[in-house]
Parts: sequence; structure tokens; C-alpha cells
Amino acid sequence: MRESGLVCKQPGPHKYKQATVERPDIPNRLNREFNVAAPNQVWCGDITYIWAQGCWYYLAVVLDLYRRRAIGWALSTRPNANLAVLALDMAYERRERPEGVLFHSDQGLQYASEAFRQRLWSYRMRQSMSRRGNCWDNAPTERLLRSLKSEWVPATGYTSLNEARQDIGDYLMGYYNWLRPHQYNGGLPPAEAENSPKQLSGIS
Repeated sequence: MRESGLVCKQPGPHKYKQATVERPDIPNRLNREFNVAAPNQVWCGDITYIWAQGCWYYLAVVLDLYRRRAIGWALSTRPNANLAVLALDMAYERRERPEGVLFHSDQGLQYASEAFRQRLWSYRMRQSMSRRGNCWDNAPTERLLRSLKSEWVPATGYTSLNEARQDIGDYLMGYYNWLRPHQYNGGLPPAEAENSPKQLSGIS
């Protein structure tokens, strides 16, 4: 490839900081109880990375466990506390400022930060964290991000940040919520299942 002047378009490996200590002050209150009786009882958050414009960007999402509906997201050049706060702010406003929500995430530094915890406090939300290194404790949100990256994001990434922002927003708030069948909802998309008066059940 070097002799022919070819350049690989595939993004290189990504190094993401992992939690190195347990957080006994933030217990795993959710404890894999993923079946929720109503909207705005339990929200889950997670962060992943997206290749765009020749570098890594970071995507934070917020999921309502009730029907696995994406309700907030944010994209940034840095995986810091502000990114997680922005996604939470979007979810809070879109859901008309509910109180008493349990917010669950992994032990990422963003979610353990003072800025994020203060925002939860101001919104009167409780916090729950997965056990360190146990991805199954946040499985529904991990599944959402896997679906996004395997079904939608181009294999070579996006050519610009604007393209990434538009396309990811279309997937989360449009296709995923309103069109994509979800096994947990008996084959209905999350938004349709949430608006249905019929009680549904399934597996995550």
C-alpha cells in the first residue's frame, strides 16, 4: 500500500479509559431489573466513540428502560462530564422534566463526576452504577449502541461532524424509536410500544 500510495480508510484502534476502582458510594440499585412498569422510572446512559472527519468523536445516549426508547444524546470531541450532562439535559427536557427517575450507567468517569452527580441532584434523580467491568449490568444501553454501530454508522466513518450529527440523530430519534422492530416490545418500535394502551412483554 505504501509503494502504491494507498491510504487505508478504516479508523485505527481506539483506546478508552476504563474504571479502575469500585464505587461503593454509588450502588448498583438497578441490579439488572430491566423490566420497568412505566415511562420515566429508570433511565440508562452510556458513551461510545464514532469516527468522523478523520478523528474520534464521542457519543452519549440516554435510554428509557420502559420500552427501550432513546430519549437523549450528545456528540462531542471529548468524552468528558459535559458530554454526559448534555445527553441527560436533552432527555430531561424531552420527557417534560420528570422527578424520581433512577439513572443507571457504568462506572465511567463522566457519570461519577461531580458535575454529572450535581445535575442528577438538581433534577431530583437517584443514581445507580454497574459493577466494575460487568457490561451485562447495563445490557439494554450496550445493545442500543451496538445496533447503531453495526446497522447504521458507515464502516469508514463520517466525512464531517455535521453529517455524523444529522445521521445519528435520524437513527436514534427517528428510525430506532419509530421504525425499527424491537424484540422486547413484541416486534413494535419503542415509541409505538410506549404509546400503545396494550400491555406488552418481552425479553431484553
